[in-house]
Amino acid sequence: MTAHYDARETREPAAREADLFSRLPDVLRGAMAAPAYAERLKGLDPASVSSRAALAGLPVLRKSELSALHKASAPFGGFVAAAPGSFARLFTSPGPIFEPEGRQADPWRGARALFAAGFRPDDIVLNTFSYHLTPGGFIFDASARALGCAVIPAGPGNTEQQFELIEAYRPVGYSGTPDFLKILLDAAAGAGRDVSSIKRALVSGAAFPPSLQAEIKARGIDAYQAFGTADLGLIAFETEARDGMVVNEDLIMEIVRPGTGDPVAPGDVGEIVVTSLDPHHPWIRLALGDLTAALPSTSPCGRTNMRIKGWMGRADQTTKVKGMFVRPEQIAEIGKRHSALGRLRLVVTRQGEADAMTLRAETAAASDALREEIAASLRAVTKLGGNVELVSPGALPNDGKVIADER
Repeated sequence: MTAHYDARETREPAAREADLFSRLPDVLRGAMAAPAYAERLKGLDPASVSSRAALAGLPVLRKSELSALHKASAPFGGFVAAAPGSFARLFTSPGPIFEPEGRQADPWRGARALFAAGFRPDDIVLNTFSYHLTPGGFIFDASARALGCAVIPAGPGNTEQQFELIEAYRPVGYSGTPDFLKILLDAAAGAGRDVSSIKRALVSGAAFPPSLQAEIKARGIDAYQAFGTADLGLIAFETEARDGMVVNEDLIMEIVRPGTGDPVAPGDVGEIVVTSLDPHHPWIRLALGDLTAALPSTSPCGRTNMRIKGWMGRADQTTKVKGMFVRPEQIAEIGKRHSALGRLRLVVTRQGEADAMTLRAETAAASDALREEIAASLRAVTKLGGNVELVSPGALPNDGKVIADER
């Protein structure tokens, strides 16, 4: 039995990078046929975007913006050139955000994530993600069928009927949230039903803490995690190395400082930004609002793509101070005004019965003059006064937090 889904997973990283950026200009040309991308990328020569540095110069599109954009220009906010009828299925997510499913095989790029979790052709898979209007159920259904598995389209809930299906079909695999897997196992144990055929799982959509991982493993199920979205499908997945998540093929992932489009230093926590090379429905620098950090070197499992630590929280740390919103991009703007600064963190607290702000800033050139200049920038950018504390380089945690609301 082969250890990898295909030879692309074990390419030299330089060969993968060259392949991605040789294809990107054509993807950009296709994207710019859609009116919203044409406006955002006006004046761009797609041929000039042949490296990560060039890509980092393009504007980010924040997922948090999509709902308003889709409402203003239904159904896809002007970011899709193809007609809705050219897709296979049409979904919605809360917002609303409208998502199309392509007609190609494995449109959500999930087969290799299932393969990495031990699923193989002719396996029977119990898929408990929802099939109603949102794409979750269909993402894992299409991915499993692309791998050659048979799928039980169970959806969540209705455990009694699911027990009947499990005892009849004896599925070896489960896909769904880790929470529902525990619910299913607990209910089966309480009702004396046999679900022992399930030996492996690919879980997503909810936290999978170490305590729950240990419980699921103790019950005889080898469970792996995947990270994805309704827009992009499967973005990264766990492998048998159990050492972070490997980024999927045909995607360019960047990790940027929250509130900006600027890549962080290697190993720093930042916001995930993804560019997909689907010519029918490309995403160009979609900022997901999720935090992660890149891991050094390649995975011990032999897959050579970029590795990330997994989901590490949310990048959208907007908060309200004295009735006014303060956003991560404002803190980033302060950093741009003072080249001597490293990481920044705005700490929001209460002093007496009033909100208070302290901007903690890393610098190797601390001085009273610099502190005063930064305080002036803080007031100019946020329209609020606050204290400034200068700290030595490396003093602030590497956790991606730009605003820490401690009230």
